[in-house]
Amino acid sequence: MPRPLGELEDAVMTRVWQWNRPVTVREVLEDLQQERSIAYTTVMTVMDNLHQKGWVRREAEGRAYRYTAVSTRAAYSAALMNEAWSTSDNPAAALVAFFGMMSAEQREALRDAVRIVQHDDEAAEASESAESAAGAAAAPEAPAPAEAEGDSTERPDAPGR
Repeated sequence: MPRPLGELEDAVMTRVWQWNRPVTVREVLEDLQQERSIAYTTVMTVMDNLHQKGWVRREAEGRAYRYTAVSTRAAYSAALMNEAWSTSDNPAAALVAFFGMMSAEQREALRDAVRIVQHDDEAAEASESAESAAGAAAAPEAPAPAEAEGDSTERPDAPGR
């Protein structure tokens, strides 16, 4: 489970996620410098820390690296929400309180997300049911008796028997 990103880590990752392409320390530095005074070595250290923590992967390009996000901001946010929810001693109450904090737009987004998950679950169940029916139709009615001249390496306790 990821721990929350620090303020500067989040500022760096926000750019990596927004740009959605391999980025250099110099690119991130120049963008950050529009908002704050910050040194190249500070950004380089933060990006190296993010690499060590598994948030970004990097590839050498000349004497520098290009960094790419390992996962999306949505996945990061979902993991944080799941961690917070799962540590509650009363998950249902925590959800009710969380929903109470949401705007109407956020609740509508939640409804949309639930519909998508339910649709995916129904599609998976239908697929499993169809595979099960197809497998039953293709299966022999009774297992064939073992032949005396069978493969001598075959184990009677092997899976599928």
